[in-house]
Amino acid sequence: MKKLKVWLALVICTCLLVPQVFAKDIWELASSETYKEKTGGMFVRGLINAATSPVDILVQTVDKTKSGPPLIGTLTGMAGGLGCTALRAGSGIVDVALFWVPDFNGFPVNKSYHNCLCDQPEVSQPVQYAQQPVQYVSPVTTPTTMISEPIPQKPIVTVAAEPEPATPQHVVKKHTAYDYVKK
Repeated sequence: MKKLKVWLALVICTCLLVPQVFAKDIWELASSETYKEKTGGMFVRGLINAATSPVDILVQTVDKTKSGPPLIGTLTGMAGGLGCTALRAGSGIVDVALFWVPDFNGFPVNKSYHNCLCDQPEVSQPVQYAQQPVQYVSPVTTPTTMISEPIPQKPIVTVAAEPEPATPQHVVKKHTAYDYVKK
């Protein structure tokens, strides 16, 4: 009975901290240095991870089946999904069990179900444009005064299409004026 009272008091304290969680992103709160933000964030993140861990199997199986050969992609997707399910469920259980420990922020997994191990989403590198100086002639001044400033140029995108099959065409020879002159 005493254990039940302790657990009930713990759950009530956690429920009082939960409104703090909805003010920010749960993953940010769970990694916060502030104790009251961290506890609520870790508890909710743990519940979400533990409850939604089977989604990893479905998402990764579908992704790998689409990207690879059907049978091999399905099998590798299921294997990766099972591994991520175990990892996400384990992380959720640790978060729920140890949310109250100071200076411990758990073992977070990625929010995305496409790849549970990647901490940061893939960000494409910005395109570096070649800059060429362009000269402008001011209409008010003499043509010898020029202003030179670089203008960024967009990359040229080419799309290759399959060549159309050649169809036989009737070739008509064009005559010139010299064809009609006797030699």
